[in-house]
Amino acid sequence: MLPDKDGPNGGGGVQDGPGTEDPSVTLFREYLRLKTVHPEPNYDAAIRFLERIAEELALPMKKVEVCPGRVVAIITWVGSRPELKSVVLNSHTDVVPVYEEHWKHDPFAAVKDEHGNIYGRGSQDMKCVTIQYIEAIRRLKAAGKRFSRTIHLTFVPDEEVGGHKGMETFVKHPEFQKLNIGFALDEGKQTCRFRITVRCPGSPGHGSRFVENTAAEKLVSVFRILNTNECFTLGDVTTVNMTMVKGGVAYNVVPAEMDVSFDLRIPPTVNLQEFEEKIKAWCKEAGEDVTYDFAQKHMDQNFTSTEESDPWWHAFSSTCKAMNMTLKKEIFPAATDSRFIREEGLPAIGFSPMNLTPILLHDHNEYLNEQVFLRGIQVYERLVPALASVPPLSGEE
Repeated sequence: MLPDKDGPNGGGGVQDGPGTEDPSVTLFREYLRLKTVHPEPNYDAAIRFLERIAEELALPMKKVEVCPGRVVAIITWVGSRPELKSVVLNSHTDVVPVYEEHWKHDPFAAVKDEHGNIYGRGSQDMKCVTIQYIEAIRRLKAAGKRFSRTIHLTFVPDEEVGGHKGMETFVKHPEFQKLNIGFALDEGKQTCRFRITVRCPGSPGHGSRFVENTAAEKLVSVFRILNTNECFTLGDVTTVNMTMVKGGVAYNVVPAEMDVSFDLRIPPTVNLQEFEEKIKAWCKEAGEDVTYDFAQKHMDQNFTSTEESDPWWHAFSSTCKAMNMTLKKEIFPAATDSRFIREEGLPAIGFSPMNLTPILLHDHNEYLNEQVFLRGIQVYERLVPALASVPPLSGEE
């Protein structure tokens, strides 16, 4: 469940008086202040934060360095039947860069305005979910609960830059296999991702001449073809955005080559081989010598079952219904680390309990209202027990 398109509006920053703020909100704001922002995320600060949390929860935390400087943290609550498949609550610690001049508040100050809106990079994507997991576990433990299945909270780096030095590497690590995963929850968005760079060679020349067959002409043709193609619609089919353009050495020199990069999000209903053939045809239409390279190409299109006969989905959906929540199953136009879990043949669902909130993931002035945040903890307080109490499945007895 991603944010709704309407909700509380922002305003000027205010601070709570001493002792008036819910401790969960205070912890959320503390986490938002950690600058785990690309291109140089402070992962050490995040690990120290999580080590403190694990100590508070009286749960063990394991650190797995999957690449130099890239650590996956795992906090584990062992179940009464640890031989059963586990439940994983996954979140990433990194956030995307900001354009600070476009923010009404410092994006790493976690300012809360008079409406309770908390501004910060990662407030929606996805530091909110991280703290909601933690606080739900804290409350369940404090209530003396314990469940048959083991629960692992995994905190991974580099999701926002493709996950190559994070989850993609971790799923091949022996420590991942030891988790014995039965089901995973992640943030609420998912498609396949193609990232391509189209290379447009052309005739160079002096800027004062009428030069034909230029690289810029072909680049414009590529953009026009991709930008006007009718197959691009959010979610159910493919979205495409031009994200980078490169070329040229001087004002008075017509460049010999220009490159344009696109971020394409492709739902699992699309035939990926056929789609790549379309890309080839579009490049050829722009010019015989126009080529493309993949910076990222995900071909796996595994689905997680959302049939009521599936025990994991039934536990999830029936709990939501019991809370009077209406579930709408959708394919969202982004890609998350759960795709790597699904590629291992394991079921994973994206879910973020943020209603009554405009979608501001990766946008300026990203915020989440504190009441929406607190309601999300209550949601996980119900979901986690339901999933961790799924009866033994075939082969687990």
